[in-house]
Amino acid sequence: MADSNRQLSDQSPLLASHNNHKSYGGYSTLWASIANDALSALAAGMTVAPAVSIIDRAVVESVSGRNTMMRSVSNSLWSLFTRPHRFITSRPFGVMLLLYGTTYFVANTVDTASALYHNQPPSTTTAGVAKFLGPTSVNLGLSLYKDTQYARMFGQSLGSSLPRTLSRTTYAIFVTRDCMTLFASFNLPALIAPNIPNSWEGYVSKAAMAQIASPMLMQIAGAPLHLLGLDLYNRSGKVSAGDRWRKVREAWPRTALARMARVLPAFGIGGIVNTNLRTNLMKRLE
Repeated sequence: MADSNRQLSDQSPLLASHNNHKSYGGYSTLWASIANDALSALAAGMTVAPAVSIIDRAVVESVSGRNTMMRSVSNSLWSLFTRPHRFITSRPFGVMLLLYGTTYFVANTVDTASALYHNQPPSTTTAGVAKFLGPTSVNLGLSLYKDTQYARMFGQSLGSSLPRTLSRTTYAIFVTRDCMTLFASFNLPALIAPNIPNSWEGYVSKAAMAQIASPMLMQIAGAPLHLLGLDLYNRSGKVSAGDRWRKVREAWPRTALARMARVLPAFGIGGIVNTNLRTNLMKRLE
């Protein structure tokens, strides 16, 4: 019988490989992975929230006329460095932490679910459709909530007049703009990083290069959509396509740079913090 079993093993390499296959599943691994996902997302959110909340507040106050952009940034930085405990417990910070912490958490749990389903190591990441749809749906909903809260906190009432609602066209343009940024933040880095030449690596890894460059470069394409949406909102009457293109073209370079400055902490640096911390934590489970 022993000889028969040995012969079967020798003649069945697939069976032998199956018997030696390592399993990464189990409830303990699942809950530990989710805890790591949450911790990584929280760390990324805490890293992102200060800079992005300061920038978004400055933009809203500047548009409303309550403050200049530079003065608003200066006031927020003064509050951050002189009263950090009040800054991180303030509502503006909390809203921004909710937005980005939740977005990263959903992205992480998609990776965890994919790894468990395919019996892959917990540190494995994916770039599939679910990785795009999950974070995007959550981010779009929470971004709308964030925009509403910031408008109420830092906007200026215009008497009895009510702000115009976004048209379906403008809303579709803004959603497309945000989807492009999210795709470049959560999907493209994993696809681009392996194709970066090894000679480019120095103090920064290929994964970090892709995580920083992808969302920032996407703003070159996203900026004209942003400007077109704003122009359709501000000039909702009959305006020629040529006139709209002229307005977009004039503001394209500076708007792209401004959006790059905002995206860098939000999805560049935040993405690196989230990915590196999650990878290190997950490798302890392997």
